[in-house]
Amino acid sequence: MPNPPAAPAMPPAPVVEHFAAEVVPRPAPGRSRGLSYVGSLTPELFVPTAARPVRAKLRWLAADTQVMPHSHPWAQVAISTTGVIRLTVSHGTYIVPPSRALWIPPGVEHAVTMVEDADLRTLYFHQPRGRCGPGALGDGSHSGSAQAWRQCRVLEVSDLLRALVREMPTTPDGGPAPTQAALLRERHLSALVRDELARAAAVKLGVDLPQDKRLRHLCEAVLADPTRHDTLADWAQDTGASPRTVARLFRSELGSTFTQWRQQVILAKAVSLAAGRMPMGQIAAELGYSASAFSAMVRKSVGQPPGRFLGQQDFNGSTGSRPVA
Repeated sequence: MPNPPAAPAMPPAPVVEHFAAEVVPRPAPGRSRGLSYVGSLTPELFVPTAARPVRAKLRWLAADTQVMPHSHPWAQVAISTTGVIRLTVSHGTYIVPPSRALWIPPGVEHAVTMVEDADLRTLYFHQPRGRCGPGALGDGSHSGSAQAWRQCRVLEVSDLLRALVREMPTTPDGGPAPTQAALLRERHLSALVRDELARAAAVKLGVDLPQDKRLRHLCEAVLADPTRHDTLADWAQDTGASPRTVARLFRSELGSTFTQWRQQVILAKAVSLAAGRMPMGQIAAELGYSASAFSAMVRKSVGQPPGRFLGQQDFNGSTGSRPVA
């Protein structure tokens, strides 16, 4: 009896490559939109060096996704060109719309949460020992006070900086070595990125967070829905502490009154709403203000008209066809 024909040879296993953009999809329809968690994927494939001082990484992440707390020995800038992100460190939280970027110094543990679907672009910066900032390489970038760069900073993003970030190559290490022409282009882009960052104006968009567990619980509730209650007494009900104790904790831990702190939360929330092109009057109403009262609050708090602070003006001062209070 003849032998059966040999089984056809299996095709070779496909080669798995690291792609420049990592995608985390939306939850399946009908499932809960609670936070889903992902790790800080493959930072070791984008390590900045003296030869390649700025490395870029791109991830598409769905709303309600959180990148788990992590840190790097290099500096980082987080920027999204299509959605709002929230970055939390031990002492505070920052709302970062597409018109802003966040500088994170080396060694600072941070978690990133997608407020909306977002393309999270991460820039890693080589920092020579003892120096900090986009101009730390000492090649002519005007970085201002080095001490200012040793803490998290929210920065305005110019049209040029946004375009440069989009052009930065996002190919990870581990594959074919980049050509000399590609490396030269990356170095040119890197120099311009660092120069634009060094010139960018800092914006007060951070919200301080306390260490006391009772107060932290209250603060997290305000961050989730700042208009849920009007008075400190109402907010304090769920903390197990009296309003007087909570007020004292705000002064001792955060150096402000509850009203002042909540106002910072409202400003951050306004920035998030403005990123979705919500009209100014509607933003004011969502946050419990009349249009004129909201405009006055923003001007008093940050010294800028609402249109500029909320990123609804271009850099020539134009606001398009929509009037801005």
